Amino acid sequence: MSTAEFIRQHPRSHRCNDLTKAELGRQVVLYGWVHGLRDHGGRRFVDLRDRDGLTQIVFKPEVDRELHEQAQKLRSEWVIGVAGAVQDRIANGGSPNPKLRSGEIEVEAQALEIFNQADTPPFLIEDNIDTAEEKRLQYRYLDLRRPAVARRFLVRHRVNQVVRRYFDDNGFLEIETPFMVKYTPGGARNFLVPSRLNPGCFYALAESPQIFKQLFMMAGFDRYFQIVRCFRDEDLRLDRQPEFTQIDVEMSFINEEEIQGAIEGLLAALWREILGVELARPFVRLAYDDAMTRYGSDKPDLRFDLELCDLTDEVRQHGGGGVALLEDVAKGEGVCKCLRLPAAYALSRTEADKLEGFVRGMGAHGLARVKVDKGGAWTQTQMAKSISEALRLAINRKAGAQDGDFLFFQFGEPKLAAMVLGRLRLHFGEKYHLIKPGDWRFAWIVDFPLFERDEKGQWVAAHHAFTSPRPDHVDKLKSAPQDCRARAYDIVLNGVELGGGSIRIHDTAVQAKVFDALGISGEQAEAKFGFLLRALRFGAPPHGGIALGMDRLVMLLTDAESLRDVVAFPKTQKGTCLMTDAPTRIGDELLTDLFIRSAAPH
Repeated sequence: MSTAEFIRQHPRSHRCNDLTKAELGRQVVLYGWVHGLRDHGGRRFVDLRDRDGLTQIVFKPEVDRELHEQAQKLRSEWVIGVAGAVQDRIANGGSPNPKLRSGEIEVEAQALEIFNQADTPPFLIEDNIDTAEEKRLQYRYLDLRRPAVARRFLVRHRVNQVVRRYFDDNGFLEIETPFMVKYTPGGARNFLVPSRLNPGCFYALAESPQIFKQLFMMAGFDRYFQIVRCFRDEDLRLDRQPEFTQIDVEMSFINEEEIQGAIEGLLAALWREILGVELARPFVRLAYDDAMTRYGSDKPDLRFDLELCDLTDEVRQHGGGGVALLEDVAKGEGVCKCLRLPAAYALSRTEADKLEGFVRGMGAHGLARVKVDKGGAWTQTQMAKSISEALRLAINRKAGAQDGDFLFFQFGEPKLAAMVLGRLRLHFGEKYHLIKPGDWRFAWIVDFPLFERDEKGQWVAAHHAFTSPRPDHVDKLKSAPQDCRARAYDIVLNGVELGGGSIRIHDTAVQAKVFDALGISGEQAEAKFGFLLRALRFGAPPHGGIALGMDRLVMLLTDAESLRDVVAFPKTQKGTCLMTDAPTRIGDELLTDLFIRSAAPH
């Protein structure tokens, strides 16, 4: 019988792992790959696998000897179709498999078709393998067959459907935006695409639909969303890919609370439908300054309680307390921050010494520490010899120090001090198993700075140039840019930033003031963003939005280790595809057609 004839006569009735004892005696047809083979009691058993799981097939010589002999030829990863009857595995003398929905049944084969034979795969198609990631990426289509990997993409599919249903039910329109857009300097580095029809000109691959979704609001579409691919030519890491997917959202006539409420509703729907978990709402709100002060991060992990303590005021009030390391802070240069590790978390002196190297790897100059002895005395530190009793007592009091506690200090530049202690906090959280599995702690981080300094010391937009300042800070844009706060917000889960957004500027006068504060002239603004500025002048509604990282969402929902685990065909950290060998060199003939000459060495 030909393959086409077999499929015509035996159309697939179920997927693997669908069948239960409710189908006992039913005639069924399954298609898939040979996952496992074994012989027992003269019978041939085959574990048949498709994207949904496994079903045990049994070939009995007493039922059909020729079919049993045919089954003896089967090998791992052959593609087959089987028709047969559902039987009780236990009644047939077998043992149930509680890990499978189909674990109490087996299919007695009555017909078999071999669609395709397979070479021996370069690694086992199983969950627990130690094959190098490079090999698995080279044969990614085989890696995707592994049940644990396949399940992540079934979840990803469900996430897509939940997102679309949720936004459709709430009056949002799904509209696509261009991938090839105008190149504008600044922000993330773009991939460039040469235009053959416009010699010497290039498109940029969109790093986000930001400007286009704002234009949708000016067009009157009111509520927009899109599950969209974005592109950034950046150095890669575990949570970054050159092409990625985001859930893009924009709304008109709203404020921050309405956007945040809509996103909370989406996340609640996802956790309910994917994990069966009901999230407590509303989520926690933390001001940026508060998050940095307490946790040393603008994406704090709230699953455990260790918090940082700012001792800058105490150090200055006591003039540095006689400690040379604190003299600069006492003079108003930098800050002094502290992290208290309670005595209950045993830390040996050797372990404490090793933390010095840990923080130096983050760019810190070192890690000052003290161990609090009886009566609040300090040990294991040179500072004990010089510090005034008044400052020591003030620090103990502010830090809440008890006998046996460790105090770890960072002095100097505020961001670095917070970052170092924030990461040390996370290190302790992992070391002492303070994080409970299945604990989902969401938080909105709000009141971000509107501007930040770049490497040259110039003011740049902390988010983007269209982020609205707080209304009461508009008058500070030029006179005190360091004090301006943005109507921006990030959504954070368990120390991972899921996404961020802001209320946009819809007033041309405010937009001009922001450009002026950034040192962007009218001519420069027109050259970069002329089409958006013109649209603003034709009547723009108050609007704002957010973008969520789809890949990060799926990574957290599936407990994956990196973004590469939830991207079907990911790139390596060098931006290459090991499966297709992309990128490749292009011949001079094609480059000439594109009016390009390569400067790369051959």
